[in-house]
Amino acid sequence: MSADLRVELAGVSLRNPTILASGILGSSYGLMRRVELAGAGAITTKTITKDPREGYPNPVFVDLGFGYLNAMGLPNPGVRGFEPELRKAKAELRIPIIASVGGRDEAEFQNVAERLLDAGCDGIELNLSCPHVRGYGLEIGSDIRLASRVIKAVKGISSKPVFAKISIFQARREIIERYLDSGIDGVAAINTVRAMAISVESLTPILSNEVGGLSGPCIKPIALAAIYELHKEFPDIPLIGVGGVDSWKSGLEFILAGATAIGIGSAIAKKDLKIFEETVDGLKRFLSMRGFKSIRELIGYAHKT
Repeated sequence: MSADLRVELAGVSLRNPTILASGILGSSYGLMRRVELAGAGAITTKTITKDPREGYPNPVFVDLGFGYLNAMGLPNPGVRGFEPELRKAKAELRIPIIASVGGRDEAEFQNVAERLLDAGCDGIELNLSCPHVRGYGLEIGSDIRLASRVIKAVKGISSKPVFAKISIFQARREIIERYLDSGIDGVAAINTVRAMAISVESLTPILSNEVGGLSGPCIKPIALAAIYELHKEFPDIPLIGVGGVDSWKSGLEFILAGATAIGIGSAIAKKDLKIFEETVDGLKRFLSMRGFKSIRELIGYAHKT
């Protein structure tokens, strides 16, 4: 009997714990189809805003060797342009789709979320943590009162789970308690970390936006600690561990720390979509070798030792 990788994330059933993280490939039906075929357990869309956004001009991405630096600027077709893609994906795909929503106030978040829920998404992820777009993301999440109003506004129209995508700076007991009081169903942690790089040749910042978000293996220890501490403080909250997952071993670390599911993003730049199959196969082999029947047995296991 093969190892059971099925998990349940705030009522959403996943065939395995791997999720396409927001910001990578989730902007069209064709791309989402590729992710499903690659073996992912679920998809998080790119962050969708009320109006289309072109994003920042190049350069927007830098491979630092130890990680990645990006400042894309939340490019997306806007909710009206994305609705047909989501409807087609929900009609054709068999894995859950979590829609990432961005906005500048609670009214925008609610409007976009309502339209994406109507288009059939299986849950909402609120982008409260993008570190490099003025008026969005971290600027919203840094205002706890505003973030709480956003959560309440979206929960007021949603019978489906609503997750908060948080930064390392929001992974604190008092903030998560406020989010829970506002009705959040789960937390995805963490987003990229605010960072920059400067060219010694041109003597100027490399990114067109100057400051971007750091991702990849270099932030994994930070993200892992956040998940571990969140699970210790809130053992019943579904957590999605995001940040530097580039193998089945690093994914398993997040599960042992307390994550129900793991988000995979920047590793696709190096390993392409085969990272999903590689991670799933590795987790299955580990469970079989160690005598575990289900991946669910290992969620938060590191807290038991």
